[in-house]
Amino acid sequence: MLKKIRLELARTQQFPQGSPDCGYEIVAPLDGKGHLDTAGWKANKDKCTVRRFWRNEDDQTGRLVHHKGNHWAIEYENDALDEEPIFRFDRHIFTEGEYISITEHDETEMPFKIVSVK
Repeated sequence: MLKKIRLELARTQQFPQGSPDCGYEIVAPLDGKGHLDTAGWKANKDKCTVRRFWRNEDDQTGRLVHHKGNHWAIEYENDALDEEPIFRFDRHIFTEGEYISITEHDETEMPFKIVSVK
């Protein structure tokens, strides 16, 4: 089943309180335990979208991609942007309050908190 997952920036040195103005909205299939469902992704690749929103920047849109070895990444529509790998995305349980790390374009790993799964 496809879910809309909202991630917001967790505490960092630049944002000591985190920020609801910086994050991602990801549409992805989850299994009954809240893990990414690879079979569901294969059946719904075109619907597995990502929107990156960031304070004072234009939104960036793309899609969730899966590579061999169970590696997940965000591939943007803007060809000038590199893929953003998502550390251990296959092992995460997508539930409110959990944390995920995403490597940004500048290769800085940033922490994000899951604030909603609908």
